[in-house]
Parts: sequence; C-alpha cells; structure tokens
Amino acid sequence: MTYLQFHLVFILPPILVLLIAIRGARAALGPRTVWVLPVIALIAMVYTTAWDNYLVYRGVWWYGADRVIGTIGWVPVEEYLFFILQPVLTGAWTYLVLMRRPLRIDPSPVRQVGGLLQQLGDRRLVGAAIYALATGAGLFALTVERGLYLGLILVWAAPVLAAQWPFIASGVASAPGRFAVAAGVPTLYLWVADRVAIGAGIWSISPRYTTGVHIAGLPMEEAVFFLVTNLLVVQGVLLFLQPSLEREAPAPADPPHTAHAGSIAVQRAPCRPSRPPFTPDRPPFTPDRPGVPNGSRNGRQRT
Repeated sequence: MTYLQFHLVFILPPILVLLIAIRGARAALGPRTVWVLPVIALIAMVYTTAWDNYLVYRGVWWYGADRVIGTIGWVPVEEYLFFILQPVLTGAWTYLVLMRRPLRIDPSPVRQVGGLLQQLGDRRLVGAAIYALATGAGLFALTVERGLYLGLILVWAAPVLAAQWPFIASGVASAPGRFAVAAGVPTLYLWVADRVAIGAGIWSISPRYTTGVHIAGLPMEEAVFFLVTNLLVVQGVLLFLQPSLEREAPAPADPPHTAHAGSIAVQRAPCRPSRPPFTPDRPPFTPDRPGVPNGSRNGRQRT
C-alpha cells in the first residue's frame, strides 16, 4: 500500500461521509462553520511543516521511498496532504457532535479585566496547568535520547493546548462526555489506521528515539501524537465557534429581604396593628365607658 492509497482507503471516505452528514452545520452552529475548518487546516499546515521536517531530518521517522509520490524538503507530499485532511476529518466529526447537542460556553469570566487571575484554582487554570506540566515533561524527555520523539510532541503541542483551554473550559465542563467523544473517536480510528500503515511499511518509527512502549503494537509516541493533534483540532473548533456557543450567565435574582436569627432565616413582614392606635379623641377601651353599663354587652343589660 502506498501513502496515497492510505489516504484513499482510510482518510477520504470518512471525510466525505462526514461532510454529507454536517450539511446543516451552518444553521445549527452559525455562519462561522463555513470557514473554521479551512482556517484550522491552514494553521495546522503552517505550524506542523517545520516541526515534521525536523523529525524526518533527525531520523525520528522515515517513509518507504517506493511508497510516496515525492517530497518537499524532507517530508513526503502525502504528509502535507495529511496536515490538511486530519483537521478536516476531526473537525467535521466535532461539528456532528455539536450539531446533536452543542456545548454552552460561559464567556463572562474571561471577558472581565483580570478575569483569569480571579479564576485561580478553578477548572480554567487547572486544565491549563495540566497542559503546562505536560510541557515540562516534554522538556525533561528531550534530555534523554529515547525520549526525543515524545519530548518533541509534548513541547510542540502542549503549550498551544494550555493557551486554548481557559477559553473553552466552561463548555467542556458542562458536557465532558461530548468533548471526550469529539476527541476520542477520531483518535481511536487514527490509531488503527496508523498501526496498519506502519505494518504496511508506508512509514517507520525509529526505536532509537522512542521509549519502546507499545499499545496494541502501536508505539506510545504515535498514540500520544494522534491524541494531542486531535485535541488541538477539537479545542480549536470550540475556540473559533465560541461566539455561537456562548451562554451569558444569568443575572442573580434579588434575594428576599430577610433577617437571620442564628441559622434560621426569618421573613420580614410589614407590621400591621391589630387595633387602631391610641389618639386623644379615641381613648383606650375600658369596660366602664360612659353610656355603657358595667357588665353589659352591646349596650344590653344582663338579666
């Protein structure tokens, strides 16, 4: 199997099916859906080209000379095509997930001045901190020869994921299952496709620059690569579609006017006198008022 045949078998058919399935994306998710996927694919091309050329130059991975049409720099032409096709594949799948039930993003904390600083300890910065730790792990892996591929993946991807996260965290937290489906399904699919490609000799991964850990025959580094690249696409889609997914936080209702006695809230009610107040021309009631005999009711003498 050649690299081009790999695209024809594993990549282009699901893309065509998904593009048909998301024909109503504009109506469901807004007009930005028209240009979000092309923009993400362009960003992926620009951001990945130098990085991937360096991997082939260092011998981290290589391709079968008889499996590709040609190269630009160190990288096969079909690899550049993959830079475009993977974002379209994963992005279209994310559209489909969002069309069924969109995530709702609350933008208010990040719109406020210093909003992120006020979010210390919440999910916005906790998620970014996890990605920052992944960046640190990548830097450490670069100090070891067998960690070169893993380190280059994490240092290349994790800082971007950390920068995206604070702006989409509320939406992910509102529906983590849908986020997991959006990123997880294409990741699992590409793991299988990658395993087939390696087995077919389309490309090979250097044992010198990898840890030697395999997941169902797939090098761990390749599994991490497809996971983080799909996360980049899914988070990028959510970020670009944010205006269509925003949910303004409702204004808090005015609480009832209460007074607290210990732990019990007592509702204040207006005081209404049970009888008219005392005035000079209306003396208080007495049983011996003039004109009313003592011991009588309604002016009638008791017999």
